[in-house]
Amino acid sequence: MAALLIGSTVFFSAPASAQVAWQMATEYPRSNISGVGLAKFAELVSARTNGYVTVRNAFDNELKISSGEMLRAAQEGRIAGGDAFAGPLEASDPVFGLPSLPFVVQSIEAARSINARARPLYEKALAAHGLKLLYVTIWPSTGLWSVQPISTPADLRSIAARTYDYNSAEVMRAVGATAEYLPFNEAIAKVRSHELNAILTSGDGGAGRKLWQDLPHFTAINYAIPISIAFVRTDAFEALPESVQRQVMQVAAETEQSQFQLLANRTAENYARMRANGVEIAEPAPAPVLAALKQGASAPIAMWKAKAPPEAVAIVERALQQQ
Repeated sequence: MAALLIGSTVFFSAPASAQVAWQMATEYPRSNISGVGLAKFAELVSARTNGYVTVRNAFDNELKISSGEMLRAAQEGRIAGGDAFAGPLEASDPVFGLPSLPFVVQSIEAARSINARARPLYEKALAAHGLKLLYVTIWPSTGLWSVQPISTPADLRSIAARTYDYNSAEVMRAVGATAEYLPFNEAIAKVRSHELNAILTSGDGGAGRKLWQDLPHFTAINYAIPISIAFVRTDAFEALPESVQRQVMQVAAETEQSQFQLLANRTAENYARMRANGVEIAEPAPAPVLAALKQGASAPIAMWKAKAPPEAVAIVERALQQQ
């Protein structure tokens, strides 16, 4: 394989027979922040390796692989990797529940700090499944989409909500709501069949899915600032020449930085799009609603701490102390 040096960047030239194609997936649309990251990664990795590594992305759950199923799908060889919303991955390791714990992280900078400290734990958890962390995407803050406005704690008791992990389902049940953890596609279908009347997600996920068609109210409860995790099978990565591995990881780092930079204006852009489509946004959320939700969060946090490794618990304790 020939390599051309231009400045500090190495561009690889390889015959077509030596090219590597990775199938990657996300359950979210291309316009969602998860999809934006995968598209950016694919574009950069192809350019930097001169087409030696290409990525075929499946967006919007095209492959019928939800975030919670993605690790197993990679292990089984159905995909090389993907970008999975971290909360559902808690079923495979409690550390993945850390970034979406309720009301622990309340600012973008706090999210960046807590995830930097947790990164070695994410890497270790993925490695145990034969997977390699590529980059982390921090999402806009989570809110509550609903058919009716959420103005009082009593309104919470009237909703049947989709949540994005088991902890968030427990929080909603603690305040009297009906709650069900579901992949996004299934949640959309249940909203349209009137089995659900609310969805816990960020304005980003909701904006990408055009939830305003069915759920015209958004309450900015700032439940969490969650993440998704992009990964690839370790064997697929290690099969690359070392020089190409370095390029792939450089691209991953650039993608992570690009994703973080998106956050500066992402929420404002989402809210503008939502309002243009008739969504009424309650920001800030009513104080009594927030107080009820935070009270409901105490038990799920305690349960998570009981099963999480001490290093992860220490990160959460520090974050709570710094609020």
